[in-house]
Amino acid sequence: MSGKRYVFLDADGTIEEDGWFGVVVRAGTGIVYCQQYGGTACLQGTVEGYYVPVGARDPATGRNALEELRRLFERDLHGAGMRGDPYGEPDVLEGVRSAVEAVVFWASGRGAGDAGEERGHLRLDADRLAELDEAWIPVRTADGPGVLVWCNSD
Repeated sequence: MSGKRYVFLDADGTIEEDGWFGVVVRAGTGIVYCQQYGGTACLQGTVEGYYVPVGARDPATGRNALEELRRLFERDLHGAGMRGDPYGEPDVLEGVRSAVEAVVFWASGRGAGDAGEERGHLRLDADRLAELDEAWIPVRTADGPGVLVWCNSD
């Protein structure tokens, strides 16, 4: 593959707010996903990899991680993003961690119906917390590091 290709997630803001929720798993694919994040800070992030749609609701518990994350960032933080070091906001950090762990992620396995497929949950990537903001959360998946993304609230 010559050169990289860029995919802008919801480039014009016309996808409904609850219309997408996913993880970009870091991988050398030549495809770079671009995302506006951070609420009214309107930050721009990029990550090379592959996009995996995830459900907002964990069918086993009924928890809706997307609703929890939106409530935290849009209501509690007033849509302004993290405003600095996530360690300075322990309640926010714990809320993010809890919501992230409610997101179901199926490991890629080797193919559809393969016995290698495995249901698991995302984990907040503690080594990359400096990246954390609204609609851009560093996570660990069964397939490796990634970024949890959704529609930014700005």
